[in-house]
Amino acid sequence: MSHSSHPLDNPVWDALTHAQSGVALGAGSARRYRSDISVFCGMADSSDEAWSDLAELGGEERAVVLFRPGPIEEPTDWERLYSGSGIQMVLDSEPRSVPVLPPIDPATGVVVTMRPLGETDIEQMIALVARTEPGPFLQRTIELGGYVGIFHADALVAMAGQRIRPTGHCEISAVCTDLSARRRGYASVVTAAVADGIRRRGEVPFLNVRTDNSAAIPVYERLGFLQRTITQFAVLRPPSG
Repeated sequence: MSHSSHPLDNPVWDALTHAQSGVALGAGSARRYRSDISVFCGMADSSDEAWSDLAELGGEERAVVLFRPGPIEEPTDWERLYSGSGIQMVLDSEPRSVPVLPPIDPATGVVVTMRPLGETDIEQMIALVARTEPGPFLQRTIELGGYVGIFHADALVAMAGQRIRPTGHCEISAVCTDLSARRRGYASVVTAAVADGIRRRGEVPFLNVRTDNSAAIPVYERLGFLQRTITQFAVLRPPSG
C-alpha cells in the first residue's frame, strides 16, 4: 500500500480517518471499526509502523480483516487465514432500469411495502443476513445508516444499506433477498433506493461484489454501476508475542 490521492483506492482508511472517525478505534497508521459495527480495518500504508499498529487492533482471536483495492502483502511472520477478491463498482449517474415495486406480490398475494429500517428491525435484519450471507453484518452495523427494506406483510424479505464512507463517496452494502422473494427485482429496488439517498447527500454511490458472484454483477450493471477496480480482502493473524 501507499498513500493514495483517490478515496476509493484506500476506502476503509479514508472513512475511518474522516467521515466515520467517530466509530473508529486505533491510532497511528491503522484503524478499525468499532467491533460491534464492522470487522474491517484500514492502514495508511505498508510501512513496518503501520503493520505494527494493525497488530494492536486484533480482537480476542487477534485476527484482523483488511479490505481494499490492490494486493494485500502481509509480513512473512503474519498468518493468512482467509482471502478473496471482489469488484469495486461505481454509480456516476441516477440508477436506471429500476423495477417497479408492486403493492401486492402476484406470486403469494401478500402486501408488499418498502420503508427505512430502524432499531426495531435489527432482529429481522440479522436473521435475513444469516439466511442469505451477503457479508459481515453485526449487531450495531445499522448505525452506519441508510438501511431500507422490503416487506411481505410484516416479514423482511430484502434489504440494503450504507457502510464505508470515504470522502465524497458511500458504499452500498448488505444487499440481500430471502430465497422466498427472489426473481422479483428486489435487489435492484433496494440498491437504487440506497443509491438515491447517497446521491441526495451529494456523494457518489459505490459497492463491492465478489468476483465469483455472477448473478449480482449483471444486476448492478443494469442499474448503471461501472466496474472501477479489483478489491482484495484478507483475514490475517499477526505474530504472537
